[in-house]
Formats: sequence, C-alpha cells, structure tokens
Amino acid sequence: MAKITFETKLFEINGWTIMHMPKSESEKFPSRGQIMVKGTINSFPFQTAFEPDGNWSHWLHVDKAMQKSAHVKAGDTVKMEVESTKEWPEPTVPGDVQEAVDAPEIKPLWKRITPLARWEWIRWINATESLETRKHRIEASCSKLLKGERRPCCFNRNMCCVPAVSKNGILIDTTQVVK
Repeated sequence: MAKITFETKLFEINGWTIMHMPKSESEKFPSRGQIMVKGTINSFPFQTAFEPDGNWSHWLHVDKAMQKSAHVKAGDTVKMEVESTKEWPEPTVPGDVQEAVDAPEIKPLWKRITPLARWEWIRWINATESLETRKHRIEASCSKLLKGERRPCCFNRNMCCVPAVSKNGILIDTTQVVK
C-alpha cells in the first residue's frame, strides 16, 4: 500500500487530543474498522491503531507522549504520513484484564491468539464506561476463550467504541469542538 499524506487539524474532545482523518484519505485504507498504521506526525514516527469513527473514516488518539515528541497540541495543523500494516504489535493490556488472562487456565489460550485478536478483545472490554459491564466483559472474554472462541463477537468493528469521545458509536463531531 502506498503512503497516504495529508494535513489536518488536531481537536480536543473531552480532554483527548484527536487527529480525525479526512474521509477521502481514510477511504484509501483496506478497512473501515480498526487498522494498524505506521507513519509520522510532523516527522515523528509511530505505529499504533487508528480507530473507526463510525462514519466510514478513522481517528487517532494523540496522547501526551506523542504530542510532546511531535511538538503538537490541540488546535495545531499537523502533517500526517501513514500506511496500513499487517504487523500488529502486542497491545498494552490493562491491569484488570492482565490479572484475568494470567489465570492458569486462560494464559495459554491468551498467548495462542494473535496480537490482532488481543487488540480486539481489549477494545471490546474497554468499550464501556460501566465498571460492572467491564467486569462482565472480562469474565465473558475468559469464558469465550475457554470455549475456543478467538475473537469477541456482538459489536460492530466499524463503530467508534471509546466512550470518552463517542456517542452512539460515532466520534463526537470535531467541527463542534474546535479549540
């Protein structure tokens, strides 16, 4: 796949700095769902997942470390150069999930699935603000792994599932939150 180059403005949504990819550029990716990307933001290299916005495009959480390294903040226009990759690194596993998958009967099953599948399980678990629902999803994940299921089901992989920046599966309209 050829590199995709574009400029876009960073936005802040509920304390998160967001790079919302122009739809015309996102259409060049092979998937509307979560996709692993290698690239640069203002020449700073990164590899991370771009999330679907629920409207057939993608977005990136530009975390504090990336902001510092790329010398950017919400409101800045950035130059992006990205390409999709099939190389999924190991995801950062939240502590409560790690505790569950470290159980002796789950650990070998967790290690047997692909890094992409682990990203999907974590994405599904994280897609709620309710601690009770989160706990249930962790338990359900372990149960499903024990039954031989390799991926979570029952959620639309093309929807935005980060509660802090979305509503009803769609990224909050960045044109309404310009900072």
